Amino acid sequence: MKYRVNIDLANRTKAGLGKFIDDKDARVLNRVGAFSSLFALEVGRYRQPVLVMKTEEPGSKQALAFQHDRVESVCFDMINHLVNDCVMLGAEPLAVQDLVVCGKIDGEIVTRIVAACAEACRVQGCALTGGETTEQPDILPPGSFILGSSIIGIVERESIIDGAHIQVGDVIVGIGSSGPHTNGYTLIRDLLRRHPSLADEPVGITTFLEAVLEPHRCYYQSLKKLFGHGGLVGLAHITGGGIRENLDRILPKNVDAQVDLAAFQVPSIFRVIRDAGVVSHDEMLRTFNLGVGLAIVCRPDAVDEMLKHLNACGENAYVVGNVVPGTGTVRCINSVRFRS
Repeated sequence: MKYRVNIDLANRTKAGLGKFIDDKDARVLNRVGAFSSLFALEVGRYRQPVLVMKTEEPGSKQALAFQHDRVESVCFDMINHLVNDCVMLGAEPLAVQDLVVCGKIDGEIVTRIVAACAEACRVQGCALTGGETTEQPDILPPGSFILGSSIIGIVERESIIDGAHIQVGDVIVGIGSSGPHTNGYTLIRDLLRRHPSLADEPVGITTFLEAVLEPHRCYYQSLKKLFGHGGLVGLAHITGGGIRENLDRILPKNVDAQVDLAAFQVPSIFRVIRDAGVVSHDEMLRTFNLGVGLAIVCRPDAVDEMLKHLNACGENAYVVGNVVPGTGTVRCINSVRFRS
């Protein structure tokens, strides 16, 4: 018999989601069930406010997370990635909308998803204002889920950080990642399919599976006090494509970023992935962040202050390169030193 959408179950599930949104943030003016979300914007705080918008999903990591009942973890992955992208322009994250596509509505799982997204937003000072939960039995098999989310942030026009003022002599600071974050999981999942015992292989003080399920690190709380600092001229979130295909997105056309790969402090999980998959150095560099989840470009006289602040916030921040004359590309010198 063909599966039919259970409208009553869907309505009961959605009705219960209000406890994670209603009355949680005074800026959210509607309740769950409204056709759209209302968010009070304090425009008086700004002279020329600019909205920053982004949509994100956690990639194939979500398949691994659901397989191992890490529902909350992958929601933090998604929201943290989303917030990182938003704040790369110097923005304050304001409001998030989530999307949950289900093969079949599972009230418990959907509730856990929304609760985790709401909590991840709260940690970063933004609000989950609502979203969409939809049952699509002809699109997904029962037990399958696809997550997505969108964010709106705000930044003063004169305070936008877009790399336009990067110049020769500037310094590139790397901030450590918590692991693969949300990139490279097609490769990782293939490794686990071909080598199931890899899941339990020791990686430092944990296991391979635990290391690859470590949530995507969010950098906003450490960065926000640096916004407005005249020495901060560029921010790049290092995701799929690695440092070469993300740092170049903020470079003016008359400079290059020269990055010393030997300076990277690489978590041991990447060495295990490289060895298990016999992955080339170049492919590792293109697929993963290799320990640098964020790159900051700053003036030379601001480096010490940036490092002191970031490390005091619990980040592992260190110099990985500098800006030289060029054509808007990233030049990598030396090779990554994988931990044994």
